[in-house]
Amino acid sequence: MDEKWTVYILRCGDGSLYTGVAKDVQARLEMHRCGKGAKYTRGRGPLKLVYEEVCPDKGTALKRELAIKGLTRNEKQKMIK
Repeated sequence: MDEKWTVYILRCGDGSLYTGVAKDVQARLEMHRCGKGAKYTRGRGPLKLVYEEVCPDKGTALKRELAIKGLTRNEKQKMIK
């Protein structure tokens, strides 16, 4: 069974950045766009996927998500580029 998880960053319509994890990033992005994703992204469209990082399992992805959320906005912008 494929256990790979992805940490992703979305750029919201208001310019803010949202970080999350998913097994299927495209499906998760569609959930965000339909208002069924995270509460934070509701009403902040359009949403654009700007960063993806594949991790070997959910635990690693969640740790990486936490690390990314601890970065400054400028540090996240550098990652995205």
